[in-house]
Order: sequence, then structure tokens, then C-alpha cells
Amino acid sequence: MVVVIEKGLTKEDIQKAREEYRTYIKVTADLAKQIIAIGGEYHADAEIVLIEKFGSESRNIWGGGYNIELKQFETNALINIRQPNNTSMEIIDPEARSAFLAFVSEKLKNIETYL
Repeated sequence: MVVVIEKGLTKEDIQKAREEYRTYIKVTADLAKQIIAIGGEYHADAEIVLIEKFGSESRNIWGGGYNIELKQFETNALINIRQPNNTSMEIIDPEARSAFLAFVSEKLKNIETYL
């Protein structure tokens, strides 16, 4: 299930986000609007929610995740390929990668508390 984190992260948010994958939480973020969605089977599921509910634009949306076993954020998602100048599933643009990691790390800083 896709969960948009508008205020603070809750245990319920994490439980819903883990419905598809027990050891990995997909993270999709609109860096321009500073909105984050977690969960879903595919990053594209969260991308659709961000576009339809918040008016996000695909060019501002990046994907990654949180690896529960390694306790680290990652920057790998199929939706990253279509970004301008990003020909990989990894976020290869240094500025976008840094912005994504900083934003999700701050917004989801208490993630381990709820696992």
C-alpha cells in the first residue's frame, strides 16, 4: 500500500508500506514539492499518487528505498531511468542523488523506531 507522509512517520505508516515487501520499503519522493510516499509494489504506484493527488511532475520524482536488513537508504528504481540525463536505475546525477538522500533521510529519520 502506498502511504504519503505528510506529517510525521508513524508505526501504522510503516506497517502499511511493508505489505508488499517485508525487508524493503520503497521510497518515492517529489524533490520540488518536498513530498514523500512509501510502499507500493512499484515506485510507479507512488508516482501516480503524487501526480494525481499533489500535482507532482514526473521530472521531479525520484525513487529508491530503505533496506531493512542493511539499515540504509538506496537510490535504485525503475522510474529513475526516464529522468533527463539519468540513463540508469540508480540516481546518477550527483545533485539529485544528494538531494534525494538528504530529504528521505530527514523525513524518515525515525524509521528504525517503527520496524
